[in-house]
Amino acid sequence: MNRINYLMNGLAALAFIVLFSQCAGKADNQVATTPASATAELSGMKIAYVEIDTLLAKYNFCIDLNEAMVKKSENVRMTLNQKMTALNKEKQEFQKKYESNAFLSPERAQQEYNRLAKMEQDLQELSNKLQNGLMEDNNTNSLLFRDSINAFLKEYNKTRGYSLIFSNTGFDNLLYADSAFYITKEIVDGLNARYSSAKK
Repeated sequence: MNRINYLMNGLAALAFIVLFSQCAGKADNQVATTPASATAELSGMKIAYVEIDTLLAKYNFCIDLNEAMVKKSENVRMTLNQKMTALNKEKQEFQKKYESNAFLSPERAQQEYNRLAKMEQDLQELSNKLQNGLMEDNNTNSLLFRDSINAFLKEYNKTRGYSLIFSNTGFDNLLYADSAFYITKEIVDGLNARYSSAKK
């Protein structure tokens, strides 16, 4: 069940996505031969950054994916709990019958024991199957999220001309950045507008 609880935390893996676009302009045709020329190139770069935590919290597509995953995880948990409760009840009944010598023969008791053992094995296999399905869904959602970001940034940057767009989670990557380089709200608004039109 620990794996199910872990998955119910949503799409935490998405926080590791790095957002970037191609360097613009004539850089492909030039070779920097001196520190001075490299500095000149850097000084002409247009840079921005996006807070991934905010993006995860406010991008409606991500919110919908997360809610769907939570619902699937809860359904899996309920299904497994119901089957486990039913199995435990049968095991308790078997124990009572065995202790009171209610079985017609030792062979019949062994048959019932084998049946319950098979049920327990089947339940474990079902648990593994459902949990693996959740993990696959989570991976698929991560790819969908990443692709939606990349597709949007490709169009977005045609008119903005950024050389680099960094991602940041808390203080993991950027220790300091001027707020002038912060474009998270603009990105979130654009993504949500694009997602809303796609849903219609």
